[in-house]
Amino acid sequence: MIFGKIDYINLLPFYVFLKKNIKSSQQKAIMNWKKSYPSDINKMFKMRQIDAALISSIKSQKEKCSNVGIISRKDVLSVLCIRGKYKKDEHSSTSNILAKILNTDGQVVIGDKALKLFFQNQNKDDIIDLGLQWFEKYSLPFVYARLCFNKNNKTFNKLSKKFLNTKTKIPMYILNKKAKSIDISISQLNIYLSKISYKIGKNEQKSLKLFFKLSKNYN
Repeated sequence: MIFGKIDYINLLPFYVFLKKNIKSSQQKAIMNWKKSYPSDINKMFKMRQIDAALISSIKSQKEKCSNVGIISRKDVLSVLCIRGKYKKDEHSSTSNILAKILNTDGQVVIGDKALKLFFQNQNKDDIIDLGLQWFEKYSLPFVYARLCFNKNNKTFNKLSKKFLNTKTKIPMYILNKKAKSIDISISQLNIYLSKISYKIGKNEQKSLKLFFKLSKNYN
């Protein structure tokens, strides 16, 4: 199996869970990883170069997906728009369209670089949190990505169910390493992770349908 890996902090719980639950040497031998950023992972998934990945919601509409996703209830801290002239983030697919739907001018910034920017920028008036803006407009959570697969459906559905029913504890050495890599504190990292959830339930499905409907004007 080839799994597309996006090395963002919001996916730490999922990757730690996978590492703990793929235990046999045989499983580890057949599990390969391809690392990249979201928009590139989307392309690799579409071209069947990878078997599974958390792909951008906007690219997941016609794919086989589990009910695991990357979700914010309100503010997200890592999907931002810096006030000014519109400029898309080349690493993004969903967030660029989200900014358009919300009629938000400025530079779209996603992922760990956005998280660092949020915590280090003293003037928060320059920053628009797109997750919070979506919630304030539609009173719904926002789903940024979904776990989708090209094959091994049963395997990934089983893993998804177990992940959602497991409280994954991230080892301190991993938290330290990730916090240092983007120059934020562990407390800030934990604040961020508290904003993220992973189960796509009824409200999340409703939000996805609305997003897909609104996105038709921008695809």
